[in-house]
Amino acid sequence: MDLATLRSLEPQEFEHAADGYRATGDMAGAAKDHIENVVVAGMRKSLKGNSLEAAVGELKQLSANFHYTQIECGLVSTALNAFAHDLAAARRKLLSALDAAEASHFTVHADGSVTYPEGSPRKGPQTPARGGTIGSLTDPTAQAVARQAANADPNPHHAEALVLADRIAHALKEAAEADAKWAPKIRALKADDDLTVSDADLKDAQSDMKGVREAGKEYLASIGGPPADATPRENADWWEGLAPEERSAYLAAHPEVVGELDGLPAEIRDEANRVVFEETRSEYRLRLDSLPKPPADEWTWITAGTYPTRVHTDEWMAWNRKHGDEYRHFTASLKGMTAIQDRFDDTGNEGLPEAYLLKFSPEGNGRAVIATGNPDTAQHQAVYVPGTTSKLEKIGGDINRMTELWRQTAETSPDASVSTITWLGYDAPQSVVKDAPFEHYAYDGAPAYRDFLDGLDASHSGTGEPHRTAIGHSYGTTLIGAAAETGTLNADDVIFAGSPGVKVGHADEMDVPKGHVWNQEADGDPVPDLGRWGHGGSSWRLGGGVFLIPSDEEAFGARQMNTGPEGVGSSGTKGATGHSEYWNRGTTALKNQALVVVGKYGYVTAPE
Repeated sequence: MDLATLRSLEPQEFEHAADGYRATGDMAGAAKDHIENVVVAGMRKSLKGNSLEAAVGELKQLSANFHYTQIECGLVSTALNAFAHDLAAARRKLLSALDAAEASHFTVHADGSVTYPEGSPRKGPQTPARGGTIGSLTDPTAQAVARQAANADPNPHHAEALVLADRIAHALKEAAEADAKWAPKIRALKADDDLTVSDADLKDAQSDMKGVREAGKEYLASIGGPPADATPRENADWWEGLAPEERSAYLAAHPEVVGELDGLPAEIRDEANRVVFEETRSEYRLRLDSLPKPPADEWTWITAGTYPTRVHTDEWMAWNRKHGDEYRHFTASLKGMTAIQDRFDDTGNEGLPEAYLLKFSPEGNGRAVIATGNPDTAQHQAVYVPGTTSKLEKIGGDINRMTELWRQTAETSPDASVSTITWLGYDAPQSVVKDAPFEHYAYDGAPAYRDFLDGLDASHSGTGEPHRTAIGHSYGTTLIGAAAETGTLNADDVIFAGSPGVKVGHADEMDVPKGHVWNQEADGDPVPDLGRWGHGGSSWRLGGGVFLIPSDEEAFGARQMNTGPEGVGSSGTKGATGHSEYWNRGTTALKNQALVVVGKYGYVTAPE
């Protein structure tokens, strides 16, 4: 990078190019959404059979191509803006030095050297001291000698010119370093010349993102990230305060941060989390494929004493020690990701609206928050917390529960705007016996649940205030109770189903209007009985040795909802039994929940 090039450079040209790539990425994203949420959904309404599935398969591939284009264009746009930022900083330094040289009547040459005129000596006789030309030196020893010579020269312009020469050289060096840093990063943002987006392509996109993020640290720092420990409202204010190109840059470089932020619009969080989801799924598939498969002969029999004993084979044990944990984590996580993708693909099926991925992480037992219908525009929101044994691997069942609830609300109140949300945003206990008796799972997850509900308020863009229902199943009811006990639950109604007990002593402590705490206990559900007879230990005891659970109406104060079949002359709904049928299609339990979600309280039936 020479002086003439940097001086004449226009960083805005790179910014304009970045705007073009951002616009292209936006168009690709809009095309992807249109295919998934309009074209495919419309086809599912009127077509069936093998031809439909073949056409949908082709459209899914086209949608994947558009999504990949969106990801890469976002990275190119961010890289160009960051490159322009680095060059602009170097150019400002150069122009400042050139302005200073002109003001002092110095001459700057093409190689960056500076000619200074004769000048009056600092002290001694007033005979003018000779002028000269000085350039910047890169060797530290040579620099020190040059400074000594300049300070010893009776001409004060010598030292001033040396400083200017150094400033010019540093500006040119910064520009050259920026060029050398960004040239390979931008060249790397190039797709394969084919029409297939493979796992390797998405893994490469993940690598591209890391490269742009690392190289663009200063540019991203100049934007400023979300405030630490911010409330959902503060997150929303931060996002709203960014310029469009700044939002695009942060979304492209840090989708894992943007997707986590309660308070941001659902469409933005979904866009960010879909990037993380796609790249993680590709990474996990590639890593799983690289691992040796478990040996087919997992078990064998040995004789220990009188009786034969079934044990793992030595081959399986060796494989398990080396690869077992990774293999199981990748396999389990991919199972959950498949269930999430199935929900995306189900859009339009029986009128199901688009899905929004509001949180995603495969770490540990995993996190996933999936909305059916846009909560930002919905009149009614329902946020469901699953219970014991919930994790990413099993997310499919919990997603299905909320799609069934959405369908029931559409049948119950066709004109209502509803979003039903599966919230796996905490570490649920994984064992009924070993984990569920402990309350820390509920208290650890309660702040995140409250933040999510508050975030729905901050991001809501529909008319009026939304009507919000908190729904808990099993240990999920315990978390909702802990959220109300330790903070403010931002909800209008609460529904408990199969609850072993909650962390408040009465329904009036649930932060909702009186009469708006509802409970369901299905025939044959053993979990409420576990609460009645000691589940949770003495820390759940509330006087007189009694375990207060929502099913105990007189003690707790919750309104009981019917879960059994409706009587003669009814709509013919069937009863829910056991611990897991509260969201089964066609049940009274599901119908009553839907009535609460859409605010038709007068039609809710009580147990007979």
